[in-house]
Amino acid sequence: MKVELKLARHILERHLKEASSNRGLTDSIRIHQVADPVDMTQQAADRDVAVQILDRESVLARRIRSALDRIQDGSYGICLQCEEEIAPKRLKAMPWAELCIVCQEQADNYGSQRGRTQVSEDWTEAA
Repeated sequence: MKVELKLARHILERHLKEASSNRGLTDSIRIHQVADPVDMTQQAADRDVAVQILDRESVLARRIRSALDRIQDGSYGICLQCEEEIAPKRLKAMPWAELCIVCQEQADNYGSQRGRTQVSEDWTEAA
């Protein structure tokens, strides 16, 4: 188990380095003044894409740091929801996994149900 944790730490640190390597994208979200409306529209679209990438990488980096913390405190590989062991195959595929597959599916279903409920509530309020 000690060897597996050492390997997991190494993989997580490598992923964290990769997730942090695109910090050069912050330059692409800077607003530059241009006279052409088409160029302004293209720059706005490029900024939106860069912001989405930065946001996704920020979330991933946070999850990776959390997994490294769990290795440190001895709780790595344990589901944060049900406290059962996370399948080794899942950890191999996604070493920063916080939930076992069952709890992850429940969280995903809850999130999609919540999103649909929120949309229908928004439409009801608008009517």
